[in-house]
Amino acid sequence: MQARTLGRVTRLEEQSRRYRRHHRDRTETFVYGGDERAELFRGYVGGPGRRVLDVGCRYGALTRAYLQGNHVVGIDVDRLALNDAARLGIETQWADAEEGLPFEDASFDVVVAGELLEHVREPAALVGEARRVLRPGGVFVGSVPNGFRLKNRLRFLAGRWPENDPTHLHLFSPGDLCALLAGFEEPRLHFVSSRLLRVHPRLFGNIVVFAGRKSR
Repeated sequence: MQARTLGRVTRLEEQSRRYRRHHRDRTETFVYGGDERAELFRGYVGGPGRRVLDVGCRYGALTRAYLQGNHVVGIDVDRLALNDAARLGIETQWADAEEGLPFEDASFDVVVAGELLEHVREPAALVGEARRVLRPGGVFVGSVPNGFRLKNRLRFLAGRWPENDPTHLHLFSPGDLCALLAGFEEPRLHFVSSRLLRVHPRLFGNIVVFAGRKSR
């Protein structure tokens, strides 16, 4: 038991150092597509009085959008980032979401996963965990980069890897997201963060915000 605990802590420390290096040159308050994404997240979280699990909350830059009036629990592998998130007044827990969410079944009204699924080895497993900890009627909301936007397609045609972020393990198409949300009711996708959305949302949207509701 002690060996397993030590092994888990070691893995967490390694993950924490990895993402700390990745985040080192990025401002703590920057959220890509922030205003549009924050507005959508705020609408899906709702409140006041919601119990919200923010998976991969990092510094809490996006958490500010749905914090007021709600009880937010934030988890992340980056321990130093969590220290900053805690200053917002949220409850924080150092954890690796890939090892399962350390919470009881049906214990949250909302689960948020902003820019997270592209970083984990098994996105479907994490989505299943989100569904498990949601109460009946609860909402799962998140976002991922639009893996098949025009910019990425052009990079691929030029013989380059579509994504230049070394921590991204997956590229998601709208169809992939719909498949991940198959266990939820009322699945929705929103394409945001581009001046050319009116031309073709799926081609020009830089971010896809997704949401679904757990059946009652």
